[in-house]
Amino acid sequence: MIGRATQVVDCRESMGLAKGGGLAQRGTLSEATKPDVIAIAMSPGRRHITKPVCEMTYGLRREGIQTSVLVLEAGTGVPESFPQASRGYGPTFGLNERELEQVARHKIAVLHLGNVRSHVIHKAKEVLAQVNIPVVVVAQCPMDMEDFAKEGIRTRTVKPAHQKTETKGEVVDIVTGITRGATCTRVKLNTLAKVLNKHLAEINAREAEAAKRKKK
Repeated sequence: MIGRATQVVDCRESMGLAKGGGLAQRGTLSEATKPDVIAIAMSPGRRHITKPVCEMTYGLRREGIQTSVLVLEAGTGVPESFPQASRGYGPTFGLNERELEQVARHKIAVLHLGNVRSHVIHKAKEVLAQVNIPVVVVAQCPMDMEDFAKEGIRTRTVKPAHQKTETKGEVVDIVTGITRGATCTRVKLNTLAKVLNKHLAEINAREAEAAKRKKK
């Protein structure tokens, strides 16, 4: 159809929460037909709001980007790797085997896991330590590749220090200024779409080149 592209999405296995079912339940996946992008969100709760993950997803789909959404089962709190002195007694962040498999079958991931810099970095490290996937980090607070590299996370532009443990996956881009619990602006949606289109084009080009070499 001229100017339009139909996308088929495999809906969640359980109904949404809150009035009108607008809040996705923890441990659920809304999967796109083509596994290009997966947006990963924290678990919903009184202090943890998954918005604007759904807005970002709708915006990306309008731009023709096939996007799945995963709401983590244990997406609140901080991972075991977080400094013990600052951990407190809250829940522990982590991914189960099913979620790791769901993430791994996509080409690139968008992480929206909070607004506290140290929490975002350690959560990203927990994901990338287990899945070899490029990641675009989305957050409200300002941060750069140096912040991730200091914690032993592979990034596109900055290498971690030698004494640090590198991750399987890497952070390829960062989009800041997207506030949790608030409507995502059109400017930020456009920025995210441009970033993802750029990296998807690079990934597709590498895959095409690898397929050519395999045929030879």
